Amino acid sequence: MRIIGLDPGLRFTGWGIIESEGNRLHHVANGVIKTLSTNELPNRLVEIHDGIRAVLGDYQPDEAAVEITLANKNPSSTLKLGMARGIALITPALAGLSVGEYLPMIVKKSVVGTGHATKDQVAMMVERLMPGCKITSSDAADALAVAICHAHNVSTGRKWAAGVSDPIAAALAKQDEARQQDEGNKGRKASPYKAAAKGRGKTFR
Repeated sequence: MRIIGLDPGLRFTGWGIIESEGNRLHHVANGVIKTLSTNELPNRLVEIHDGIRAVLGDYQPDEAAVEITLANKNPSSTLKLGMARGIALITPALAGLSVGEYLPMIVKKSVVGTGHATKDQVAMMVERLMPGCKITSSDAADALAVAICHAHNVSTGRKWAAGVSDPIAAALAKQDEARQQDEGNKGRKASPYKAAAKGRGKTFR
């Protein structure tokens, strides 16, 4: 399965293409779509759309994944970033691709193992997961990380669909079973003298 990951931004929109074959990941390409701050906002959004559409045409991915952008202190910047993210969502959807969305912390945890990883750590792990990968920028590294996160998510979903137990559900069931067993042991360990005395209204200490 070929996946495109997108890290949307009004100035730089990172993109990364990977191939996922079971547990194996292969780097295909990565890059950045740039827009000029001197251009009008509508024209910059068109540039992002055309850039993503060109990448889709060149590499023909099967699915897409987009990072969820979080709000920052500047409302105007947040609004513009949301517009760029809307373009990143709708462009692959118009091409008929299913689009996954992932929070930055989920992406970092999936790739690095911690949701508080730095950009440098993300780029380093992307290169380790796909040896020979030459990353063009931090935005492209983030986009590749989003694609890797989606690949892991899809792989896990397929295992569950094939009848492999959900590890989270299994862990919760095991925890519940242990709690019930512990409560049962406590009931059996109650002193028979205390139980008898309780029936007579007396308590032995």
